[in-house]
Amino acid sequence: MPGNTKYVYDFEEGSADMKYVLGGKGANLAEMTRLGLPVPPGFTITTGACNEYYQTGEFPDGLLDEVEAHRIKLEQKMGKKIGDPDDPLLVSVRSGAAFSMPGMMDTVLNLGMNDDAVQGLAKQTGDERFAYDSYRRFIQMFGKVVLRVEGGLFEEAINKLKEKKSVKLDTDLKAGDLKELVKEFKDIVRVHAGREFPTDPHEQLKLAVEAVFKSWGNKRAVDYRRLYKIPDNLGTAVNIQTMVFGNKGNDSATGVAFTRDPATGEKVPYGDYLINAQGEDVVAGIRVTEPLLNLKEKMPKLAEELFANMDTLERHYRDMCDIEFTIEQSKLWMLQTRVGKRTAAAALRIAADMVEEDLVTKDEAVQRIDPDQLDQLLHPQFDPKAKVDVLTKGLNASPGAAVGKVVFDADIAEELGKNGDKVILTRWETTPDDLHGMVAAQGILTSHGGKTSHAAVVARGMGKPCVCGADAIKIDAKNRIFSVDGTQVKEGDIISIDGTTGRVVLGEVQLVPPKPSKEFDLILGWADEIRTLGVRTNADTPEDAEKARQFGAEGIGLARTEHMFLGDRLPIVQQMILAKSEEERQDALAKLLKVQRDDFIGIFKAMDGLPVTIRLLDPPLHEFLPSPIDLRVELTKLEASGTPEHELTERRELLEKVERMAEQNPMLGLRGCRLGITYPEIYKMQVRAIMEAACQLKKDGGDPKVEIMIPLVAHVNELNTLRQESEAVIGEVMSGCGVAVDYSIGTMIEVPRAAVTADEVATVADFFSFGTNDLTQMTFGFSRDDIEAKFLPRYLERKILPKNPFETIDDGVAEVVRMGCEKGRKTKPDIKLGVCGEHGGDPESVKMFHEIGLTYVSCSPYRVPLARLAAAQAVLGEAVVTTA
Repeated sequence: MPGNTKYVYDFEEGSADMKYVLGGKGANLAEMTRLGLPVPPGFTITTGACNEYYQTGEFPDGLLDEVEAHRIKLEQKMGKKIGDPDDPLLVSVRSGAAFSMPGMMDTVLNLGMNDDAVQGLAKQTGDERFAYDSYRRFIQMFGKVVLRVEGGLFEEAINKLKEKKSVKLDTDLKAGDLKELVKEFKDIVRVHAGREFPTDPHEQLKLAVEAVFKSWGNKRAVDYRRLYKIPDNLGTAVNIQTMVFGNKGNDSATGVAFTRDPATGEKVPYGDYLINAQGEDVVAGIRVTEPLLNLKEKMPKLAEELFANMDTLERHYRDMCDIEFTIEQSKLWMLQTRVGKRTAAAALRIAADMVEEDLVTKDEAVQRIDPDQLDQLLHPQFDPKAKVDVLTKGLNASPGAAVGKVVFDADIAEELGKNGDKVILTRWETTPDDLHGMVAAQGILTSHGGKTSHAAVVARGMGKPCVCGADAIKIDAKNRIFSVDGTQVKEGDIISIDGTTGRVVLGEVQLVPPKPSKEFDLILGWADEIRTLGVRTNADTPEDAEKARQFGAEGIGLARTEHMFLGDRLPIVQQMILAKSEEERQDALAKLLKVQRDDFIGIFKAMDGLPVTIRLLDPPLHEFLPSPIDLRVELTKLEASGTPEHELTERRELLEKVERMAEQNPMLGLRGCRLGITYPEIYKMQVRAIMEAACQLKKDGGDPKVEIMIPLVAHVNELNTLRQESEAVIGEVMSGCGVAVDYSIGTMIEVPRAAVTADEVATVADFFSFGTNDLTQMTFGFSRDDIEAKFLPRYLERKILPKNPFETIDDGVAEVVRMGCEKGRKTKPDIKLGVCGEHGGDPESVKMFHEIGLTYVSCSPYRVPLARLAAAQAVLGEAVVTTA
């Protein structure tokens, strides 16, 4: 790198718009400094330095010299020196990425402490206990974070000492006790780190900076970035900041504040604080916190100053802010601010209120909402009619309700989650290392911690229900049980939690669908005014269609008729497939005609006046038949049990037919339009059922809008053949009913050849719907079921693929879609173009489909609101995600 690269910035040199250089924390510290707020001085090492460190494994040339120069400048500014035996300067060393990753990377506080500095701090403050408490905290944190000593060893030593001294709280330990603890902590480091605890402050600083750089690559940080789609190449900045102390007595305090309630969005200061404590005491749930509003009674002038600063920050950032503060001997310090994480309900209310307050425009309000976060509002709640026996109550940390098995360990939660089990991760308090278990769990329950604890903040960001601080719960992790007033709950027992009220219930509570807030409809209404991309739903039943319409769907983009062949209709389908005579087959088809017609009437009624795209039968017929392996096992058992020969003959004939229909690669075999051409009576029956249903509804005064979709077309002649056969049936039905119904016939583009020859296919298609699930499989040559279980995780881990192509549309597959659109419109400029794969509900994919120029996307009913919002954000430009 060139010698003039700048790696270090004083807080006075930066600003909020430098977050990709200074990280979010460093940029906001610089911005608060510029605003004249009381920020402890310091400097920031850039994210670029971290990235170079990862490329080479070493600090960039010149970095340590720059750090040294800025350290000296900081010492001159403060009139103190790091490690000074008379008046030591202590600093914190904190991570800070461009996007907030709370608790995922490492922090070291009280850096600069050693045997000399502790004497100077005691002399400076006149408080020997405070000095040694600061020293033991430093050894404990540095030992765990930098020297990788197991944190439980330090906690165990503290608990043994408290037991020995017959005290309950850490704060009850005397100065002499803490001196003893410092010595024991050093011994723990010597034994478990294989070295003496470093006493040179310069070495401490270098090791701490390196530890923060390394924490960018730790498992929990990598998992968090994957969950929130944060790029791995951004790196973290490192903030070196003068320490201020909230644990200098009863005129000192520390806390976390939000300018509005992050759970509800109400415009009221919100948060927790502790008197005579350091910051980690608040977020770690070590002590029971007090509500922020209580500060008005305890420290009225400082509360007034804090609330004024919070108002300044909210108006400056024009958003809800999350703030960390410390009061040191009646002096307020602002340690950090960032745009605060919030629930979806709070995000909507805050955005709507800020429009009303003229802080933001409607467009900005729409951009502020993370589409994925809307899922929270669609989570179930406890059925209000259910009789519940509340085991205990905690803090309502993240809304929504969940039911699952009690699990005390994040690894077990992850394992059970992968097996499809629903679990509630139950912990004394979560740590960043529990992230993978939190992802797998339906909800989180902790016995300690407040509304700004790790569990609460992370759960809110994920949209998971969470109950925190349920202190009546006594967890015995060793024996895998917890108890509440004599009631024992074992691992694996079912509990229900209500993150909206804080209730914890033993057993399963019936859940009910949620009712979105008025702001939900208001902001989605604004989004509808902005977006140009239509949003339909994938629905196979009238119930799904009605739900989707309530969520704003503008029609059905995919009704899968094969789903209507299951359940109690399966024997009729099997009769049709296995018929030994034409008469038997026609009898089965007549039965199917009736039930299919009734299905379509229900769907057309639910979507009256809106387009309904019905896909004719797609999967291979053998999917509706018994497994040949199961049949062989059954036959063997029958033969062994002496079953009469005529019954055996019947089962052997069935097995023979099933085996005859088996294919080496059924997903590329006799399915879709190939099935319709080989067995034309099936598609004719379905087309007749569709049109008879539409004609009946039209006679009854309805307005059915019929779109018949023929799947898996690869060649224009396939579509042409089936269109002619379908139109012959349509003509018969309308003539017989004496009713004319508008209809269109199109195809699903899921075979790459169809996209390549889309100009030809468009000559006989009224619309294209891109089936991006199969199109992704065929473009990559992947079998989804096989790769997701075998090598896709490895591909994602090694960055061979940047993301799962079945969740977010791949760039290459998107180019196939683009080609199909361009060629189709070249032949037929007004052709309707849609997407009906799972990608239609993925916000990132929706943005791509908008850019390509599709007419609409189609997704599951509960993804419709997300797609509406994402489509509007695609118009407005890159979405501003408030959880970033």
